[in-house]
Amino acid sequence: MKEKVIDSFIKGYLFDIEKQIKSLDYQKINVIINVLNEAYKNNKNIFIIGNGGSATTAMHFSCDLGKNTVREFNDKKEKRFRVIPLTANIATITAIANDISYEEIFSQQLLNLISKGDVLIAISASGNSKNILKAVEIAKESGAIVIGLIGFNGGKLKDISDYYIIVNSNSYGVVEDMHHMLAHIINYSLKDIKDKFE
Repeated sequence: MKEKVIDSFIKGYLFDIEKQIKSLDYQKINVIINVLNEAYKNNKNIFIIGNGGSATTAMHFSCDLGKNTVREFNDKKEKRFRVIPLTANIATITAIANDISYEEIFSQQLLNLISKGDVLIAISASGNSKNILKAVEIAKESGAIVIGLIGFNGGKLKDISDYYIIVNSNSYGVVEDMHHMLAHIINYSLKDIKDKFE
């Protein structure tokens, strides 16, 4: 009996993943790739944020964008992506959470760093995390571009992002899996663009 229950869950989970892959809007992915490529060409900063599983996706996304788009590591003159995950500095995050509010762990960091034309990538399954929404507010006030990677029905983040992709699933696991896959698609596409057109 237990084996049948597990088998049913596996099939359902993978069916949802397959459904989400088939429903991806290639044009929206393309637009986001072009926005990030423009930021690269114009020496703009790219900030990435998220909570929980999305925080790890933000750091992985940042790692790949900063490292895996480099063609020649020994070439100190090669132009690189200026990317910063705001999920990585635990001292800063806990200081802001403790002394101000957890809702401001990203917005306070952005106030130190963000400028007009920079890009904020906000990753959120629900699209309603208060610290994400506050960060987006600061980004918009600073003239930055906001990209949302969202799940469920998009939440409030959908309405305040300049560009977004929604993974229309109510499973946190499926949403996070898809966001991770999208990060890889975007990063490797940017590497390809850089190799061909730089």
